[in-house]
Amino acid sequence: MNITILGLLIPFLGTTLGSSMVFCMKREMNDSIQRALLGFAAGVMIAASVWSLLIPAMDMSEGLGRLAFFPALVGFALGVVFLFLLDKITPHLHAMAQNPEGPKVSKLSRTMMLVFAVTLHNIPEGMAVGVVFASFLAGGSAISSADALALSLGIAIQNFPEGAIISMPLRSEGNRRAKSFFYGTLTGIVEPIAAVITILLTSLILPFLPYLLAFAAGAMVYVVIEELIPEATREEKTDICTIGFAVGFALMMVLDVALS
Repeated sequence: MNITILGLLIPFLGTTLGSSMVFCMKREMNDSIQRALLGFAAGVMIAASVWSLLIPAMDMSEGLGRLAFFPALVGFALGVVFLFLLDKITPHLHAMAQNPEGPKVSKLSRTMMLVFAVTLHNIPEGMAVGVVFASFLAGGSAISSADALALSLGIAIQNFPEGAIISMPLRSEGNRRAKSFFYGTLTGIVEPIAAVITILLTSLILPFLPYLLAFAAGAMVYVVIEELIPEATREEKTDICTIGFAVGFALMMVLDVALS
């Protein structure tokens, strides 16, 4: 149980440490560094979706024979649809964007819409951690404690730059360092909350674990394609993002195998 608690809190710690960079850095983050960090986060999330979520989902469904892909396919599609709908009904503003997304009429400040943007894509990360630990707690050989910790650590690593990426724009909006740090940290608290809720729900519907693993993967892939990659490759500046993506993907792949 202590391993589970630690695993749920590690990603939040990554966000908190990243947000604290607002006390160490200038008012704005270097554009190239920001692109590299976004690419890195995207690489980690894609690798985690494949090795830590989709492959275990299909392994759990091997009893279906040639249809072992079916739960993963359905869960993945539902995860994409879920984030798509959440993206449409929640007012939010990406760090490098000028115009907000979601409902057209909103009285929220730019600061709060920036916070909502990061919070939105932290939800599937929290769900991903929750569902792998739920699978570990349920027993079986599909996911071990090491597998679950590898995913948790990987998400924490990519949460570090994300914390900095959100706290620095908040500072640029005119907020004090302490307030920028607080809001940056606040975006990460949704992860352990989403993880705990997922664990509680999964304990009631254990047969649907493969679907939930793939659901988290679909939601994470949606975030990468809809938000991280477009922000990192705007104005056709793709080289730095590509290198960051490759490093993040390779690191998560190594973590998943080395810690298993």
